[in-house]
Amino acid sequence: MNIVLLESLNISENLLENYIEKLEKAGHKFKSYKRTDDTTKLIEEAKDADVIMLANMPLKGEVIRACKNLKFIDVAFTGVDHIDLEAAKEMQIKISNASGYSNDSVAELTLGLILTLLRNVPQVDKKAREGATKEGLVGNELKGKTVGIIGTGSIGMTVARLCNAFGCKIVAYNGFSNKKNTDLITYLPLKEMLQTSDIVTLHCPLTDKSRNLINKDTLKYMKPTAILINAARGPVVNSQDLADSLNSGQIYAAGIDVFENEPPLDTDHPLLHSKNTIVTPHIAFATKESMQKRAAIVFENLHQWINGNQINKIC
Repeated sequence: MNIVLLESLNISENLLENYIEKLEKAGHKFKSYKRTDDTTKLIEEAKDADVIMLANMPLKGEVIRACKNLKFIDVAFTGVDHIDLEAAKEMQIKISNASGYSNDSVAELTLGLILTLLRNVPQVDKKAREGATKEGLVGNELKGKTVGIIGTGSIGMTVARLCNAFGCKIVAYNGFSNKKNTDLITYLPLKEMLQTSDIVTLHCPLTDKSRNLINKDTLKYMKPTAILINAARGPVVNSQDLADSLNSGQIYAAGIDVFENEPPLDTDHPLLHSKNTIVTPHIAFATKESMQKRAAIVFENLHQWINGNQINKIC
């Protein structure tokens, strides 16, 4: 097999070499490249590949269709909305993802953003550096709050358990599936969930159902003291509508890790200038530990597929 890695997996050279050595001993060829958005260059790099490995860089149908030998796309990421799935299906190409590698890292950043916003950490940090006090910036505890979760897959469930450990009541949106209430989670319609929640945190994939789910109309249901966290996919939230809601005081604060496009962002992006907003450049998934877990998953995906047993199957 000709195996082509189109972007870094963010693991050590030694660890990557160990994975490559195992493949080469089995008679496979492996090439790795630096990430590029140049379609012509991508086609040149990948045109002879039987297998493409990548993380979250876009893979257009134009590139997929140009790779006549391509049989398998091994995605070092949970979401696959950055890949032209229709082109892959058209070419009968199999796809697997790395589901599960970042459950803890995303959940931990979510908790970090929530606590940071509740305790006004950016504002009091600024005050301390200016020689001022906490005057007017006394924060709130997480204990006793109602946390609303949109998307109760593995990551959402991890967030639910962590928030429960802090003494929170957990509710969730029931619009993506027919999940039943549990001892941990009560499922509600979107309007009721948003009205009930002190904190709303997003952990759903980007689909036709979730795109633009948080917009000027749904934001009106939220409390003026509410916090919104998005560590899912950028287009689940209408950024301009959220910025307007934050600036008008319709909701209190937001922690945003994902945007319509991958960072670097245009410096005019509305959420870079909205009130009480913490922004991070898509880091929720990225820890040293999660990158090692991810590499283990994608190389296991590859070996299993080579042996005729596709796992973590998308299509």
